[in-house]
Amino acid sequence: MAFDPMEQRRILGHFATGVTVVTSRNGDELYGMTANAVTSLSLDPPLILVSVDRKAHMHGFLKESKRFAVNILAEEQEDRSRRFAARGPKDFSDLSLIDAVTGSPIFADALAYVDCWLTEVLSGGDHDIFIGEIVAGNAGNGRPLMFYQGKYQKLG
Repeated sequence: MAFDPMEQRRILGHFATGVTVVTSRNGDELYGMTANAVTSLSLDPPLILVSVDRKAHMHGFLKESKRFAVNILAEEQEDRSRRFAARGPKDFSDLSLIDAVTGSPIFADALAYVDCWLTEVLSGGDHDIFIGEIVAGNAGNGRPLMFYQGKYQKLG
């Protein structure tokens, strides 16, 4: 008997996570998605993983572009998270962006970021796990946007 996915969501909702926007570039086209299934994987070599639903537009975009940035959002950037969580094309026109190494768009006002080359894609149920080698990154000051029990939260 399979475990109830809604019960899994309820239980794992008790695991607080940070909120990120994963971004990528393919030619002149930019794409991004809000993600909290993001994990530091290895320090040597420096690797990070991002889990992406196979049905998401970002899935094919990442496979084709072979690069991505993970923008860690600050607590005042909930609106940015909501924008990139919506389905369909994303509007980057009003955002201040910087480039590091891969050309993936990086939010100039992100709390922190890592810039990555895609090194491997692994199957994980209805998602694929995109592993990226970190080639650049930086962190600023501030407090992270958090997600807990299905809601945006701030550190106490």
